[in-house]
Amino acid sequence: LRLVHEAFARDPRFNILLLPQNVGKRKAQIAAIRRSAGDMVLNVDSDTILASDVIRKLVPKMQDAAVGAAMGQLTARNRNDSWLTRLIDMEYWLACNEERAAQARFGAVMCCCGPCVMYRRSALASLLDQYESQYFRGKPSDFGEDRHLTILMLKAGFRTEYVPSAIAATVVPNKLGPYLRQQLRWARSTFRDTLLGLRLLPNLNRFLTLDVVGQNLGPLLLALSVLTGLAQLALTGTAPWLAALMIVAMTMIRCSVVALRARQLRFLGFSLHTFINIFLLLPLKAYALCTLSNSDW
Repeated sequence: LRLVHEAFARDPRFNILLLPQNVGKRKAQIAAIRRSAGDMVLNVDSDTILASDVIRKLVPKMQDAAVGAAMGQLTARNRNDSWLTRLIDMEYWLACNEERAAQARFGAVMCCCGPCVMYRRSALASLLDQYESQYFRGKPSDFGEDRHLTILMLKAGFRTEYVPSAIAATVVPNKLGPYLRQQLRWARSTFRDTLLGLRLLPNLNRFLTLDVVGQNLGPLLLALSVLTGLAQLALTGTAPWLAALMIVAMTMIRCSVVALRARQLRFLGFSLHTFINIFLLLPLKAYALCTLSNSDW
């Protein structure tokens, strides 16, 4: 941080805030927002590099006074580091260009991701106190800032949008350990804010209700299928071929459709993510659901 301060502190275009201690992203973010003066606030994570035209791409979307936030498309800056970073890069493409793009058609992106998101100052000003004082079961919430702030925006009646041409490259975990810890935090955050977001659904489009319900029921149904197959194997000694073939078929259909849409054959390789999902992410989500009050990183 000192190197950043020394490089930019004397530049009149920048106002560098050095907080007395590490207070976490949320409080640092709030301190910067309260000291800034622009009509639009651009949030960028420290490990993210923006394309040179990101601001020009995001600002037109914010010209509509009903829009409170707009996010750009995320890519993995270190995509070529390992097999895991390649899978995460494809996962980001799917999250942005399927999930967020679909939600944006109804003006309600359910999570504007922190690496690249522009907020309307007037909207932020009315929400900062709520944002700063988020608690879960009596404890301050120390992660999931992006999702919670987005939910507050929607709750206040603002639209949230996605701009696919505003590209931001962010560093992603290149080893399973850090990746799973990140996914555990995100799972807890999703479960926590889904409870808050459920109250919004009656006022939003029916597709968004289906989307939110599906995102929470989908992993549960997949877990039940896997457990049923394992029970069949243990009790009868026969392999659950039908369940296995159905999972393989659904995986290949999805990856093939994405490969056609993106015009990139590499998305066929995303089928490998199914193994991570079944054997690592599903148990992790179950653990997250049982430890929602835990805020450890």
